[in-house]
Parts: sequence; C-alpha cells; structure tokens
Amino acid sequence: MTLETPEEYYARIAAATDAEGRLPVAVEEMPGWDIYPYEIASLRIKPLRPLDDEEPPRRGEDPAECWCNDPGAQLSVAGTAWSNERWRLVLAQETRVPAWLILEPLTHCDLATVPDDLAEEMGRLVVAVAAAMEELPSVGRAQLYRFGDGGAHLHLMFLGRPRRILQLRGSPLLDWEENLPLVPTDVHRANAAHVGARLRERFGGDGPSWL
Repeated sequence: MTLETPEEYYARIAAATDAEGRLPVAVEEMPGWDIYPYEIASLRIKPLRPLDDEEPPRRGEDPAECWCNDPGAQLSVAGTAWSNERWRLVLAQETRVPAWLILEPLTHCDLATVPDDLAEEMGRLVVAVAAAMEELPSVGRAQLYRFGDGGAHLHLMFLGRPRRILQLRGSPLLDWEENLPLVPTDVHRANAAHVGARLRERFGGDGPSWL
C-alpha cells in the first residue's frame, strides 16, 4: 500500500475549487446544522493558499525554550485549579463558557510522546476532570479538545458547554465562545475550584492558586 503524499492530498482539494480558488460551502455538513452559529447565505470560504514547503515550528519545540522550564512565563493562564508533581490543571486567561480548563503534564512531551506512566494517569485524569465539570450546575457537557498546532507541549482543553442552551452543542461551541460575553472571574474561579476539589479527593495534590 502506498501512502498519500501532501502534494497528492492538496491536489485533490485544489481540483474541487472554483475559478477564485474557493471551495463550496458544504451546506449539508456543519454549516447546515441547526447549532451552526452563522447564516449560510453570508458564508464564503477563503481562497485555497498554496501548499507550504514545511510545517512551521511551534512554541516549545526546543524543550529549553518551553514554558515548562519557567511556568511563570505562561501568560495565557489565570491560575491553577489543581496540581501534583506530574500534572497541573490551569484556568484559561478568560472564558465565555462556564469553565475552560487545561490539563498539562509538567514533563515536556506532546500527545504522541507521553511516557507510558503518564499516559496511564492521563486517562484517569481526563475522566475525572470531565466528570467533575459535568457536576457544575451551569454545564451541560464537558467537551475535550487537543490541537497542538501552536505549542509543542501537550495541553488538553476542557470546555464546559452551557447547560440547556442547546444551540451551543457540538463542535461549533468554539465559534460561539468567541462571541459570548465574558464569564466573571469569580464565577470561573469557583467552577474551577470545584473541579480541583474533586481531583484532590481522588488523586491528592494541591488546591487552587490564582494569578
């Protein structure tokens, strides 16, 4: 079996574009869902750009330059809800959903390079964070994201989808989140503290620390 190259994959996409290099809006897919936040008639996909020569370096590709060598240098967090000697659960700097928490190993690794002992613990932590987040009165579902395109250090993002606002269900939640009003800091901290307390009950570790 011959594996497809980036050039072959890109050529197939380019062949589907119009004279301006734009793909059609897939109205029967996500834009057609009742939870999609934008009106289809006003949507237009940007022209397809040329294939890049290579993947760009991410923040922390060199472990010596990663935030894990200087935790105080990570400016995108607002404090820690829970931590132990291997992991920490931090708050996003701000959020427009009831809770936005980020689980990070203190050891420098990415998802594909998590050591076996941490991988086993990570599975239990993911379950525990999701369960605790779904106990929050304002959360209907815990959503889990991992992208990894901006930073080379693993960070698993948990977003609390607001309870009973069914228009915010599913993968469009991130699009909705950018347009919702900010959650007050004290509310975000209280929700994060609840999740942190549940983790301490199961795994020990340290409690909240706000920045």
